[in-house]
Amino acid sequence: MSTVRLRKPAAYLLLTAGLVLMAAPFAWMALSAFKTKPELAASPPVWIPADWTLANFRDLLDLLDLPAHFLNSTIVAALVTLSNLLFCSMLGYALAKLNFAGQRQVFGLVLGALMVPGNLMLLPLFVLMSKMGLIDSYAGLVLPFAAGAFGVFLMRQFMLSVPDELLEAARLDGAGEWYIFWRVVMPLVKPALATLAILTFLQSWNNFVWPLIATNDPDKYTLPVALATFATDPNRANGSSGVLMAGSFLVVLPVLLVFAVLQRHFTQGIATAGLK
Repeated sequence: MSTVRLRKPAAYLLLTAGLVLMAAPFAWMALSAFKTKPELAASPPVWIPADWTLANFRDLLDLLDLPAHFLNSTIVAALVTLSNLLFCSMLGYALAKLNFAGQRQVFGLVLGALMVPGNLMLLPLFVLMSKMGLIDSYAGLVLPFAAGAFGVFLMRQFMLSVPDELLEAARLDGAGEWYIFWRVVMPLVKPALATLAILTFLQSWNNFVWPLIATNDPDKYTLPVALATFATDPNRANGSSGVLMAGSFLVVLPVLLVFAVLQRHFTQGIATAGLK
């Protein structure tokens, strides 16, 4: 009995230590965004700012066209997220609840796509987007990620838990497949939709490599690309560590807001994922 009592505090202590290690860099970044230049250069480092300031954010607005880059990231991430919710749900429903020729083969292709490293597809995607004339466009940033294999797999697994009897009853009442999909199945898989929305938005918002490859026009840069370009420019970024911290804080903030809004559904989706 004493061993069991000791295990629980030890587990909590270990998890707390892991949480501190993971959260410390983010806390440092967030606090540094509000520090003055002397505090940023102080040795030993200063964790809590003595004089909170918004000067770093004002300098960021002066040095970067922040609203335009923020808008680019928002448009791309929103379109990618919405398209994944729609297309992955549709294909997941077809694979889970419809019988058609080649169903197993299609699902096998989805599983195979999960095993292909994403970086391996960058060159073929660039050649394809270039031949289609979609470089330096929102379409070129969105279309390659409009539907993902993981999203299809996730939605299919959740939709398998929807009782077939419920769908058959709707069909007997004269409902079509489109009506069943929207009015019967989709309301029952809200946790899966929330999980997919958070993961897709996070991946799209933080995506750096593809926007860097697929955009040559600075006006089309997303926020991570614009911030990285600024950080590697010695003529502008020299001595601007506070500005970089402010920019990094703004990159992370939307993801935290999306997670806060969908946290309840996301937690429910993760908790029930193993039951599907």
